[in-house]
Amino acid sequence: MTLVTILQFKRKKSSSVGKENEPGQTNLFGIWNFDGEDVYKKIVEATENFSDTHCIGIGGNGSVYKAVLPTREIFAVKKIHMMEDDELFNREIDTLMHIRHRNIVKFYGFCSAIQGRFLIYEYVDRGSLAASLESKETVVTLGWTKRLNIFKDVAHALSYMHHGCFAPIVHRDITSNNILLDLEFRAYISDFGIAKILDTDSSNCTNLAGAKGYLAPELAYTTSMTEKCDVYSFGVLILELFMGHHPGDFLSSMATESTSLEDILDTRLQLPEAEIASEIFKVITIAVRCIEPNPSHRLTMQQVIKLFSTAEGADNHLDYLHTDIHIPACWS
Repeated sequence: MTLVTILQFKRKKSSSVGKENEPGQTNLFGIWNFDGEDVYKKIVEATENFSDTHCIGIGGNGSVYKAVLPTREIFAVKKIHMMEDDELFNREIDTLMHIRHRNIVKFYGFCSAIQGRFLIYEYVDRGSLAASLESKETVVTLGWTKRLNIFKDVAHALSYMHHGCFAPIVHRDITSNNILLDLEFRAYISDFGIAKILDTDSSNCTNLAGAKGYLAPELAYTTSMTEKCDVYSFGVLILELFMGHHPGDFLSSMATESTSLEDILDTRLQLPEAEIASEIFKVITIAVRCIEPNPSHRLTMQQVIKLFSTAEGADNHLDYLHTDIHIPACWS
């Protein structure tokens, strides 16, 4: 038996889905609720039975495929690894059904069948932030202003998850691989396979999960999960965004060495003009406060947005590129 559930809701015009529909073609979302078997068949056909040639990403609990359907609608289909139990599959569905935000990848539905299980998402054109940062050909198009906008997009999405939902939702795997970019370089958080809806009446203990290099340090000695774990990962992500690579060496040297902004910026781009440099300096300072070792000293995502939005304007007499990044006292 095949179970297919498609979520239908009003949507604004999308740059990724349905934009190339020709007159006379049927939007599949108008009929999917009525024929689950047909949905399954069309997805399998579009991916040639989940052939590697259509695979656009591999994660810890599933592989993602690009599916171009007969209507020319394009979707990202995440096929769950069959060795995984139902918990991860159900958790991702449960989380995604509760969230709607312009910077969180849209979830359209899921299929659960003997032959396999998959989730159907909006297709986001440029793929992951990690891929854009790694590519010598595309990284130069990811200029400083675009990176500042990515910072704001991810910050607003995480603030919504932590503070704007019926209960706080912790993603637990904020990395450059799980931030997707569209053609206009808008950023979207994706992959909620290990996300957790926090229960204010429980201890929120959980198994260790997430990507090495982004995990909050307190997870080495506690199983208690809080929003501050995402805040730490966000801080690492933002440093990576402006450095152009994972900030591993920078993180290990922060407590003992001072560093100027110029020393850590992505060398593949020209140095930013003074006004943009002041904005980047502000963002890097915020990122550093997000990765403080003590979670109680970290910012919340609401504070991140407030600090960036309300901070005073640039000091025209200050050379931000050669100004040392302030390290909080608790690092020493």
